[in-house]
Amino acid sequence: MELWELVARERIRETLAHYNWSGDAGRAEALTEAFTDDGVLQVRGGEAHRGREAIRDLIGGVAARESAGPAVPKLVRHLLTNTRFTALSPEEATVASYFTVVTEIGLDHAGRYRDTLVPVGDRWLIASRLVSTDWVAPNATMASPASIVR
Repeated sequence: MELWELVARERIRETLAHYNWSGDAGRAEALTEAFTDDGVLQVRGGEAHRGREAIRDLIGGVAARESAGPAVPKLVRHLLTNTRFTALSPEEATVASYFTVVTEIGLDHAGRYRDTLVPVGDRWLIASRLVSTDWVAPNATMASPASIVR
């Protein structure tokens, strides 16, 4: 393994963590910084949201819907596991990860991220992310069984 690859992997891991930490804190604007200017966020079965403004609006809309409900999660932690670099070059990386989300009910929902990242300056940013929800708890506060698309 060459030095550039080790550096790229760590910078990619930092971007993935930045996305989840920002989202868990309800900081939609900070979350968008994990994306390229024209990055794409898509939830499987839904439309693709292109650009930081569209992504911020999507994430902000999710937060607004959650805060309007009676069961507002006070604790939100996205746990990223089994991050696998399926391809890595100096120009692009494809990464697959599992996530689980813990709220005050315990395990809330789980799924997968499929990401393409590119280098921008000294960072690696998400050019595209596909989010797939695979399982939702019956009493989930952050997802509904309808969010599972097979």
